[in-house]
Amino acid sequence: MDGDASAGPDTGQLLDRSAASASRWVLSGIVQGVGFRPFVYRLAHRYGLRGWVRNCTGRVEVVASGPPERLQAFARDLLARAPAIARPAIESVDAVSDLRLDDFRILASETGDDSDIHVPPDYFVCEDCLAELADRTDRRYRYPFINCTQCGPRYTLIRALPYDRSHTSMAGFPLCADCEREYTDSLDRRFHAEPVGCPVCGPQLLFRQSGREIRDSEMALAACVQALRDGRVVAVKGVGGYHLMCDAASSAALMHLRERKPRPHKPLALMCPDTPELAVLRDIALLSAEEEQLLRSPGRPIVLAPRRHSSRVAAGVAPGLGMVGLMLPYSPLHHLLLNAFGGALVATSANLSGEPVMTDEQSVEQRLGGVAQAFLHHNRPIVRPADDPVYRTIQGRPRPLRVGRGNAPLELRLPVELGRPVLAVGGHMKNTVCLAWGARAVVSPHIGDMGTARSLEVFEQLVTDLQSLYGVRAEVLVCDRHPGYATRRWARRQGLPCIEVQHHAAHAAALVGEQLGGSVASDCLVFTWDGVGYGGDGELWGGEALLGGPGRWHRVASMRPFRLPGAERAGREPWRSAVSLAWELGREAEARQIMTQALDRTDLAGDYDLLYQAWQRGLNMPNSSAVGRLFDAAAALTGVCRTASFEGQGPMWLEALAEQPASPVTLTLQAGPDGVLRSDWQALIEVMMETSRSVRERAALFHSTLAGVLVQQALAVRDRQGFDYVGLCGGVFQNRRLSEACVTGLQQQGIEVRLCERLPCNDAGLSFGQVMEYAFSG
Repeated sequence: MDGDASAGPDTGQLLDRSAASASRWVLSGIVQGVGFRPFVYRLAHRYGLRGWVRNCTGRVEVVASGPPERLQAFARDLLARAPAIARPAIESVDAVSDLRLDDFRILASETGDDSDIHVPPDYFVCEDCLAELADRTDRRYRYPFINCTQCGPRYTLIRALPYDRSHTSMAGFPLCADCEREYTDSLDRRFHAEPVGCPVCGPQLLFRQSGREIRDSEMALAACVQALRDGRVVAVKGVGGYHLMCDAASSAALMHLRERKPRPHKPLALMCPDTPELAVLRDIALLSAEEEQLLRSPGRPIVLAPRRHSSRVAAGVAPGLGMVGLMLPYSPLHHLLLNAFGGALVATSANLSGEPVMTDEQSVEQRLGGVAQAFLHHNRPIVRPADDPVYRTIQGRPRPLRVGRGNAPLELRLPVELGRPVLAVGGHMKNTVCLAWGARAVVSPHIGDMGTARSLEVFEQLVTDLQSLYGVRAEVLVCDRHPGYATRRWARRQGLPCIEVQHHAAHAAALVGEQLGGSVASDCLVFTWDGVGYGGDGELWGGEALLGGPGRWHRVASMRPFRLPGAERAGREPWRSAVSLAWELGREAEARQIMTQALDRTDLAGDYDLLYQAWQRGLNMPNSSAVGRLFDAAAALTGVCRTASFEGQGPMWLEALAEQPASPVTLTLQAGPDGVLRSDWQALIEVMMETSRSVRERAALFHSTLAGVLVQQALAVRDRQGFDYVGLCGGVFQNRRLSEACVTGLQQQGIEVRLCERLPCNDAGLSFGQVMEYAFSG
């Protein structure tokens, strides 16, 4: 419901003007698309005030006249009783001349060129709308697009601000008489609810299967449910894009989905009915109180939770893993679908691997026609894509792995004012972009991996769209230094000043920048462990400890580097890292065996010799210090994963096996000629080759050893010079077992530890980190 405007005196009539004064308030923050104007209207009438409220570009302007004590109470309640999804801030208050009005009204919106725009995310369907959805006497009974001022799509349907219906994708749906009456009734919950509609005038469903087409929404929904029960894969259009959905208990449906997408091993998210007891969810996973709370949070994210072994869900949902990704329905269509189906559905993004989620009917049917066996469309246009956010609980707190629908665009405050508007274009994997101006930074939803033409197309669309939506034109571009990144090549073609930022410096700066109340003047030590990043010396870094702060990082610790056969191909072929480490240790027999097992061939003599000779000469063999590649090597050496079908498969499967406690191996730590401390992995890799130990023991030992290495490096740096705290950032720290072991070890040494809380620790946070580096680059 709207914010509580019922408190305060019930005047019943407007007061005598002779005792009145008048004030003007300008409010910024999240005040558009959240029912704020209707709330102000009702609050003013409750206090018997005259005046008006209107949307300006990015702000709400309120002018009210009445007795001073009532104006004071009104001003207090503008914040204290605002709608739950609003985030208002009073920017200014001015005295104005008394008004010649007899009432309080909502004026037409005013447009302008001010850039203080705050775009709301998409909201999950509220309890009031769900009650109407289930009420047979309500005219929106079972209407899949029910919404009000407190729920429904925002980011994915707003074309421009101010937030008026004419500026949304609902502009093509003229209101019927009943909806118009609600829209203009100040006492109605849908007063100025811009996406409002009903079965008479609003969007409708369309179902297609094998040449059959159903345009009646109720019949289309029933046909979709039947197709799912029959074991079909259905592409279902939602709020920010399409899902590929199928029965999570059907091994045959899962096999079809995985073979056709293709996605042989990558875990699939599940959507479960939202019941008071969460019975279906509890059958699938062991939910902690924190995870249950996160599932019900306003963003309605995908939450990773420990899977029950006795679950009725097919084993192929998340092969090799002890965790499963779960979410609750967040749109009325999803509620209707899940309630009718009565069980868990796979709900994975409708895309080709790594690409942005698809949003329109034509592209879905053309590009995914070989995957989906039926389609449930609707005719409400999606202006811009927004994939589902993903969270994992680490150290007892929710940590984002992906920002998206429901929590993006993500706004962060910069600790300094920028002289010029900046656009940071992020990295290559898990791409996001960040638009920043003044002291504001806006991080886009997840775009995807930048290896395809469609990814670049959506990237360019979103870059243009963000600048247009916020009324800001970037004057400087910031990108990663890696010469192979598509985002770097794009930035250098734009004809604007282009600043390059080192990959791991951006990781470290992102963590520092998101820490509310944190100082950027003092030194901190940030471990930036990931799979790959172009180093300051042309090597592929990924096991770095950086000391300092944004704009002034110094590399103080790392891992012993090794040659990486095939360079970045090693990310999908863990055997390459394992073979290289075996060669580094003079273990040629083991290297040959690893390659033979990985490629499932016995006639490797020529290929093996060529690769070994290239390794000896350093041909296409950049040095790497990446901890992510050490994880890959361990996964291959233990036989857990020699060839990966998705990024991070080996490390994820290795984590799932590392359940038992294990005493760490002690690694040597020495300073090199450059003064950088380096840990030598030799003793650890030798243990990984010991087949007399179980795979589970080796997996656990690998995690405990790396945690010990991190603590050892932190203590060595502390002995040299102090720092305020240690930060953990980079894709490796998505691993809960490793992260929590590192935190425990550091805290036992009296060291404060900080992890990302608002941004993902992976490459999705790079764009914000690039802005931070630019802001402090001098």
